[in-house]
Amino acid sequence: MTDRRNFLRTVSAAGAGMFIAPHISKGSTLSKKKKGEVNIAFIGCGGRGRGHVKRAAMTEGVKVTAFCDIDPEAVTRTQKLLRDVGVREADVYSDGEHAYLEMLKRDDIDGVIISTPWLWHTRMAVATMKAGKYAAVEVSAANTIEECWDLVNTSEETGMPCMILENVNYRRDAMAVMNMVKQGVFGEVVHARCGYRHSLLNVKFNNDLQFGEEAKGEARWRTQHSLKRNADVYPTHGLGPVAAMLDINRGNRFLYLTSTASKAVGLKDYIEEQGGKDHPNAKLPWQQGDIITSTIKTTNGETIIVTHDCNLPRPYSLNFHVAGTDGVTDFDYGHRRIHIEGQSKNHAWDEFQAWQDKYDHPLWKKYGEIANGAGHGGIDYFVTREFINAVKEQRQPVMDVYDAAAWSAVTPLSEASIAQNSAPQYFPDFTRGQWIKRKPVEFV
Repeated sequence: MTDRRNFLRTVSAAGAGMFIAPHISKGSTLSKKKKGEVNIAFIGCGGRGRGHVKRAAMTEGVKVTAFCDIDPEAVTRTQKLLRDVGVREADVYSDGEHAYLEMLKRDDIDGVIISTPWLWHTRMAVATMKAGKYAAVEVSAANTIEECWDLVNTSEETGMPCMILENVNYRRDAMAVMNMVKQGVFGEVVHARCGYRHSLLNVKFNNDLQFGEEAKGEARWRTQHSLKRNADVYPTHGLGPVAAMLDINRGNRFLYLTSTASKAVGLKDYIEEQGGKDHPNAKLPWQQGDIITSTIKTTNGETIIVTHDCNLPRPYSLNFHVAGTDGVTDFDYGHRRIHIEGQSKNHAWDEFQAWQDKYDHPLWKKYGEIANGAGHGGIDYFVTREFINAVKEQRQPVMDVYDAAAWSAVTPLSEASIAQNSAPQYFPDFTRGQWIKRKPVEFV
């Protein structure tokens, strides 16, 4: 096991280019017994949540104070995890769906990481901020435009930050591309492509094709969205890195989108193959198109294609592509390639690795060896680290509440566009005009 004294022992100073909120509320309960010490609590300790618990527990200057989960198995596994990494068990709140509200009354909690089913994300983040605590919420942060505004309004009214925990923004290759974009290697960026193309057939159903409240894992709640909504319900993994590259909410913003959905036959086909044509779930009116394609236009003129593709059998791909006046890069199904005018052979691709090595992001250069022991190839290390650092330094996180709102808004806007035969849907300006003067962030 990685030595706890060495794991995640990193607290960086806020980058000079980072946007700092006008204020951090004096009502914050931040309890700094010693400089750099914070208490972190958790709502939701399934597989995703326990990953955050472990990384926080192994971070110097962090105490895991309490956690809330109504699943007895999750409670048992979380306490064992804490014992295994050599720290004390935490206080537990598990008496019903709203037990988290009791936990939030504590004055010895500085930040809360939320890793629950999607429909709980906004209400829990709002309650956390109203309790005077930093909020970090898993993706997507909101399900409706009203919820997006709830996050923004609450953060502004309370002065408490809310971070969207988009780990893909920290992918090593994506951060190298971001470095290249910022340094002008691609010239002026014109277009990007991204998405989430990943078969979730064995996630949406248990082995017996069960889903819903009696099922286990994400089949308990995630599948219901495919039954009820025809929308890109999971846009931020692909969109987050592109938004950072294009300075969305910081000199640029999403203007409008159009979305189109294919027919919905993938889930029905899977159920029939596994359980026969007479299986009751094969007769359900699945709403979500198997492939949903959204095109976003920005105020600075770039276009972004976002693809959601989780109901068909396929390997994982972010479908990542950035094109500018001086070159293009393309990642798809394990193939990563790049062409830069004047440096690559005419009409030929270079392998991306040499370019990644040249433009490797400073974060990966400094912490890559430590990060590689964390989840999802190391990216989970950085996203947990950034939230903890923001709490310790009492600053806004690099992915803030305006990002949480704008990126998550793709879900309800795509749903509305599809319902209106791909009619354009305009993004609200969640910054209320401040995007014009906000400065680009530096990932530190």
